[in-house]
Order: sequence, then structure tokens, then C-alpha cells
Amino acid sequence: MREHSILAGAQRLRLEDGSELRLLSALEVLEARREAEELAKSAGEQALCSNACLLARALERDGEPLFEDGWAVLRGMTASEIAVLATRWADFERQEDPAPEDGEERCRQLKKAWSTRRRSACAGVCSRPSELCPPRRACGK
Repeated sequence: MREHSILAGAQRLRLEDGSELRLLSALEVLEARREAEELAKSAGEQALCSNACLLARALERDGEPLFEDGWAVLRGMTASEIAVLATRWADFERQEDPAPEDGEERCRQLKKAWSTRRRSACAGVCSRPSELCPPRRACGK
């Protein structure tokens, strides 16, 4: 199941066990990074702590977080489970919210796909989304 946003594609990715990964706001990503800095005691721990803090915010079931914070993720999951889910989240995020680093052609393709989605009543201009709008006549003609 995918929930869509007006500005982008899907906002949630349903996982096999019924839980969901959701895209995070920029503020949530910053908060996860800050929490990870507090958890990590060395540079070698930074990646695992960052992924755990990210998953604490992104992993949900029925709209509710599965973990209270990054520390709870570290206690409740193995390092390999955290790595797999963090990779799935990163792939999903990159697919649904491309960055300029993804290449101009990829961004252009996604932009076109988003702009050509069927919309009801062509935003009020037409009565059917799949038909072309009739040409407008000049005033007085």
C-alpha cells in the first residue's frame, strides 16, 4: 500500500510484516541525526546509531511508531535488521523524493510523471480528465 502526497509520490511503503516505512520531513531527519550523535560513542558506531534513530521515526504500524527512540531500536533489533530496513528506507526515499544528485534526466522523468497523473475534472477546466479541453474562443467572436 502506498499513500500519496500532492507534491511527490508515495509517502509510505508497506512491509511484508504489515508495518510501514514512511518518508520523513527534513526536521525529522535532522532530529534523528542529532539523536544519533548523542548515542554514538565513537565514529564506528555512528552509522548504526544513525540508522536506528532514523528507523525509530520512520517505522510504524497502524500509524503509530514501533519504537520510542533510537535506543529502543538498538535494543529491539539486530544490526543486520537495522541495516536492511535502513537500506529499504533509503531506496524508497530516493525513488519517491529524488535529489539533484540523482541526475537531471531522472528528475525530469519523475517531474513529468507527477505532472501527468490523472486528476479529476482537469483541475476544473474540463469535465473529463482523459479528454482534451475545447479551444477557447476570443471575446466577441
